[in-house]
Amino acid sequence: MSDDRLIVAMDVGNALDGLKLAERLGDAVSFYKIGLGMLTGGGLALANELKDEHGKRIFLDMKLFDIGATVEAAVRGLASFNHDFLTVHGDPYVVRAAREGAGTSQTQILAVTILTSLDRGDLDNALIKEGKIPDLVQERAGFALEAGAHGVICSPQEAALIRALPEAEGKLIVTPGVRPAGADLGDQKRVMTPAQAIAAGADHVVVGRPVWRAEDPRDAAESILNELSSPQATSPNTTIH
Repeated sequence: MSDDRLIVAMDVGNALDGLKLAERLGDAVSFYKIGLGMLTGGGLALANELKDEHGKRIFLDMKLFDIGATVEAAVRGLASFNHDFLTVHGDPYVVRAAREGAGTSQTQILAVTILTSLDRGDLDNALIKEGKIPDLVQERAGFALEAGAHGVICSPQEAALIRALPEAEGKLIVTPGVRPAGADLGDQKRVMTPAQAIAAGADHVVVGRPVWRAEDPRDAAESILNELSSPQATSPNTTIH
């Protein structure tokens, strides 16, 4: 089985395209992220098929945000499928509601800190309080972990700051905004290479377009996996999950 530190973001048009991509990647990839963009294209059915019929691990990136009762109900339904990860926004009341909804399922709740596509100008336009993004991410992560999150989603640029928090002991750090050297940044603004992200303390890196847009997706994935096994990816994090 592949190194599950690599999570491939299946940001393709629909479930059929997703299955074709999974077939091309084969046993090179064991962990997939399925998000909102796929939801109306059969994303949940694809997640279940990949898990139940192909033995893959699944990260549902739903970024749930609503009143507590609604979040709890939504998570209860999604957690019944026992996928591995599910994202919610990192507001403490949202995290607490999600943990209630997850109950005794194997689904781990990951809290979103600040999206990796945002910079300080975006936060100003959204009326988010003043401060440097790394400081805000660290503060938000601490609150989410205190509220019961199993881990957080953050830019790899903030992974080391979060890993240093006492609240982060034994918790997961998952980093989107990861691009192999030379890859197009797309809409990401706070990025690192896969090796840099792991070395900074990330447990998993999420890579999408550099894999599924590649002429040979399996070759692209294997190149990332080789990087994750390189000395440059030596991580200070020795936590066992």
